[in-house]
Amino acid sequence: MESRKRFPRMLAAAVLAGVLGAAPAWAEPRSYTIDPEHFAIGFQVEHLGYADIIGLFLKASGRFEYDEAARTLKSGRVVVAADSVFSNHEARDRHVRDSDFLDARKHPEIVFEASGFEAGAERDGRLHGKLAGRLTLLGQTHPVVLDVTLNKAATYPFGHRKHTLGISARTTIERSRWGMDYGVSRGMVGDAVALRFELEAMRDD
Repeated sequence: MESRKRFPRMLAAAVLAGVLGAAPAWAEPRSYTIDPEHFAIGFQVEHLGYADIIGLFLKASGRFEYDEAARTLKSGRVVVAADSVFSNHEARDRHVRDSDFLDARKHPEIVFEASGFEAGAERDGRLHGKLAGRLTLLGQTHPVVLDVTLNKAATYPFGHRKHTLGISARTTIERSRWGMDYGVSRGMVGDAVALRFELEAMRDD
């Protein structure tokens, strides 16, 4: 009689062990390196109310750990060279690099540390979500949230031929929150800065 009672418990344990043992090996965070040749960082800010200035940061690098199966982010870090700012106007770019704005000599790096990804809806084969993290600018660190779209994950068709994840992201920050308030009170330069990121990241197999 006792053996009959033990049988269901043994069967349940065996099934559980089989399920755990059958978990796919790829269901774990994998490391990705952002391809510097396919990494664009753009910004847009109002100028005197006439038109917006659109520019780029030309030098940046980054890595992250992401589980494609579980859609979870373990960690991520992007470093942008402050002195690589480019707006197609040499005098303006020198001004943006100085202490009125980026103070690139004293703070050469702008750093974003990702803390978590919240997956949202999937539309047209693309996953949308929110990426939370902390942005360090001018020596100050504050939380930010980016709207993210995971565009495509597949083996690259040529070149390195690695598994590659394509990502688009955007957010808007108020630069005065980081102490960059030049021109804000006089309406010369807008406080709100729209940021946009387009990148391809290669899985480190």
